[in-house]
Amino acid sequence: MSVRVIEWSPRELIVAGGGIFPVRHAWCVGRNYAEHAREMGADPRAGSPVFFSKPATALGNDRTVRYPDRTESLHHEVELVVLLKAGGRHLQPEQAGNCIYGHAVGVDLTRRDVQTRAKQAGHPWEMSKGFDQSGPVGAVLPLSQGGPVADDVIELQVNGMVRQQAVLGDMIWPVAELLARLSEEVTLYPGDVIFTGTPAGVDSLVPDDRVTARIGPLPELSFTVHAGGHD
Repeated sequence: MSVRVIEWSPRELIVAGGGIFPVRHAWCVGRNYAEHAREMGADPRAGSPVFFSKPATALGNDRTVRYPDRTESLHHEVELVVLLKAGGRHLQPEQAGNCIYGHAVGVDLTRRDVQTRAKQAGHPWEMSKGFDQSGPVGAVLPLSQGGPVADDVIELQVNGMVRQQAVLGDMIWPVAELLARLSEEVTLYPGDVIFTGTPAGVDSLVPDDRVTARIGPLPELSFTVHAGGHD
């Protein structure tokens, strides 16, 4: 008979209207908006989507986010977040779209100085993306209650000033195609969370900055950057 040797439970995200979404794994895509690809020095016409991941423990609905240690350049990247109720491998876009449970607004926080040094040295850059609280997420809106469309604005403000703004239709790879492409690399599962890329305008945050992110009908995401400790 098998015996559980440790007690553990998945990270949970709040669902609008009641309920909890347990997170299995967080996947992310880079350079999915042409202007952002250009501002990062990449050709948006080249290649396939760039996938990477965050640990599920990096996600949360925290109202305050601690400025990470050992970094001097923390960047914000507002993103549409997709949450899955089903999965599979080698999915067609229509099949992948049917796997979606709901959507949320997310911010992929990046230790840009750490990432730059790692890239220059040819080293992995997980620590620039996967640190604690690096994936703030708003409440999840189930697809049964509505969802974002291509004309919806994706926007991030810092202290009331707009830093990033685009429409979801500016994505190079739409959500269903993105999920299908990801399923060619890995098996997708219920509980997977996918950050779908950020538009241009990424910039630095400092302690006491107030971040507000919005996408169409999705619940707003708002948090404050704290110099030390968090709620």
